[in-house]
Amino acid sequence: MDRLKILVVDDESRMRKLVRDFLVKSSFDVIEAGNGEEAVDIFYREKNIALIVLDIMMPRMDGWQVCREIRSCSKVPIIMLTARSDERDELQGFELGVDEYISKPFSPKILVARIEAILRRTNRLDWDEILSCGCIQINKAAHQVLIDGEVVELSYKEFELLTYFVENEGIALSREKILNNVWNYDYFGDARTIDTHVKKLRSKLGPKGGDMIKTIWGMGYKLEVE
Repeated sequence: MDRLKILVVDDESRMRKLVRDFLVKSSFDVIEAGNGEEAVDIFYREKNIALIVLDIMMPRMDGWQVCREIRSCSKVPIIMLTARSDERDELQGFELGVDEYISKPFSPKILVARIEAILRRTNRLDWDEILSCGCIQINKAAHQVLIDGEVVELSYKEFELLTYFVENEGIALSREKILNNVWNYDYFGDARTIDTHVKKLRSKLGPKGGDMIKTIWGMGYKLEVE
């Protein structure tokens, strides 16, 4: 699946970098604009922008003006950012067709989650093909695993095992259940093969990703975000 383009508009370069870094780690392409006029120019110039993260308070052309301009010709999803928690601002945003409204300061992880939710809702992001959990991202279509944006090479069975863990984040999984779902019911080998694969998987994922796979003594395993 092609990487989706997100346009991030904010006059604070530090804020743009923060948002960009988290989006890039989540396999999005990011285009930046430092003011409203630049944002509108980029929007008309670039093709296939999937979503816009738009600050309100900016020089030259504020977020409201940008939103009106873009809404006159496009229904692209827009998330508004603001340092002011004013109900009137929020209502104005929704009246202009804003999809989400987030007050600063905010959690970049929550922002990414909101972006992914909107893109799923608008059918731009195939959630069945992209799975995320903490620093782990799985692209099922490409059979690719990323840890903090870095590709990790896994065997076919390691990939299937990690996918099963991520799809069942926070759930305690017995060895029998893992065998039935990853190795299928026709597997008649020793359940300890799971322990061997988990050990290799932890090693390949590194400390940050591997430590998310918790051992439940006498039962099995659980994937858990710290």
